[in-house]
Amino acid sequence: MEALRKAKKILSKYPICDFCLGRQFALLGYGIENRMRGYAIKLLLAMEAHRKSLAGNKQAINLLKKLAFNGNLEMAYYLLEKLTNKKLDRKKFTCYLCNNNFQKIEQLAEKTSEKMSKYEYSTFLVGIFLPEGVEEREDEFKAEFEITYGESIKNHFSREIGKKIAEKTGKKADLKKPEIVVLINPFKNIVRLQINPLYIYGRYRKLVRNLPQSMWICTKCMGKGCEACGWTGKKYPESVAELISKPVLEMTEGERSAFHAAGREDVDARMLGAGRQFVIEVKKPKKRFIDLWALENAINNYAKGKIEVLGLTFASREDVERVKKGERTEKTYRVVVELERKVSDEDLKLLESALTNCRVSQQTPIRVLHRRADKTREKYIYETKVNKLTPKMIELRIRCEGGLYIKELVTGDMGRTKPSVSEILKVKAVPIELDVLNVKL
Repeated sequence: MEALRKAKKILSKYPICDFCLGRQFALLGYGIENRMRGYAIKLLLAMEAHRKSLAGNKQAINLLKKLAFNGNLEMAYYLLEKLTNKKLDRKKFTCYLCNNNFQKIEQLAEKTSEKMSKYEYSTFLVGIFLPEGVEEREDEFKAEFEITYGESIKNHFSREIGKKIAEKTGKKADLKKPEIVVLINPFKNIVRLQINPLYIYGRYRKLVRNLPQSMWICTKCMGKGCEACGWTGKKYPESVAELISKPVLEMTEGERSAFHAAGREDVDARMLGAGRQFVIEVKKPKKRFIDLWALENAINNYAKGKIEVLGLTFASREDVERVKKGERTEKTYRVVVELERKVSDEDLKLLESALTNCRVSQQTPIRVLHRRADKTREKYIYETKVNKLTPKMIELRIRCEGGLYIKELVTGDMGRTKPSVSEILKVKAVPIELDVLNVKL
């Protein structure tokens, strides 16, 4: 049999443990572990050598010696002592390929399980990193003996250690979306944990003005702290992201967080209606199995009167991408506009008609040129409803494509936005209040 012939050649030259011998024939047969496969091959060779020795074949003794000293096979030692009537000195055995590190699997699994016990998780994945030269040595070994049915030493270690961890923890291995990735170097007894983020999706309503979505660094001290910012390093004392993140980090015991939202409203605009979609990403959370209803209440109590969150659910990395794309979807705004002169009902009808089913050309607004590329964008307005509040004040409700700058739609931004309220009514127009009423993903 070809497998036995190759195994005999291997054992004639190198000391090989059961794990590493079995791995060279891993794709032959199913439902058997490499260790058992390697042990079975050695047993068959020992039995055959014993048969030949009983038939007077003196070469069989040499094979038994290789199985004893290079294969570390107890049966081979026993047969040699019986056949030669000599007590053998047991030599120290060190596997040529794994340096006996497959013997450490139980110890490594125990060490890993202990480290993982600090975290809540349902799934894990084991990754192996090896010292330089280990894989190269095995590749040369496989080429020398023309191994075609083997598997890699990395896969072998990963599977064996993963099974032991699953037994000890009761958790499942997951190749696609593990909550913890374990990185192990079995040759140096190194275990590292990569704690994958926890994602929580929800919507927030911003109930006050002059509250940014994310933290703004003080431009005078660039975050170092100065008299202008009250030594906080921030332009505003708090933000939507900070108000949400603090209770989240307290409950999950995460190291830090990242806030992802479907676009952003201006600092002086409220976010009303059903709220703006967001995903908060918690880095290295110790707690994953949290009560989202309790978290929602904790956030709303902490940020009472400023923001409120609703509809919290567990999410994924894909939800982050989906939410970020929400900036380009449909939005509804309410803006109160002050005009320099009185307007008639005919003016309002004209405005409503001109800003319904129309395309708006906007060159990057002057107020954001310092952080946005200067280019022209076209956005579509589906519908505009106009309501007169006073002779010189009107309210517009605008349903439009995401990304439309509403303040510039009012003022015209020195001709950079066309059409605009100011251009249509031929009067100076100033936005007084701006609210986002709906963000539709």
